Amino acid sequence: MPGAELHDASFIHGRALAIFDRTFAATYALEAAAILIALAGVTSSFAALAWSRRREFGVLRHLGLARGEVLRLLALEGGAAGIIGALLGLVAGAAVSVVLVHVVNRQSFHWGMAIHWPWLALAALIGAVVFLCALGASAAGRAAVAREAVHAVKDDA
Repeated sequence: MPGAELHDASFIHGRALAIFDRTFAATYALEAAAILIALAGVTSSFAALAWSRRREFGVLRHLGLARGEVLRLLALEGGAAGIIGALLGLVAGAAVSVVLVHVVNRQSFHWGMAIHWPWLALAALIGAVVFLCALGASAAGRAAVAREAVHAVKDDA
């Protein structure tokens, strides 16, 4: 038969997985957009928190902390929030994955697959999220600690 090709099972399996991965390209783009939106939310939340706490930062400055030390405190708070969020997201994502693979696929398509956890990629993603949350919180706090400590303490907030 003209145009017909014969391939072994490993080729067909690889081709099917490549097609499957291409269908999820939009999902990966949405995942990246969701992470960026979440980071923007964390940064704006920390900006609002830092602005409302500027008198507290003024007191800390009077007690001898430098601006950089106050910003490091904010970065630690942002990193802690990032760790909590990343771990909660990891647990929720793992639970959804297990349900999709072991329940939905079996009931809807009558097939299943083994779950592969990309631990290195997940660790890199968690590290990046925590770092960016800390960076965002520190950057958001710069405006709150920019004023002199005396003005921040006597500011009528």
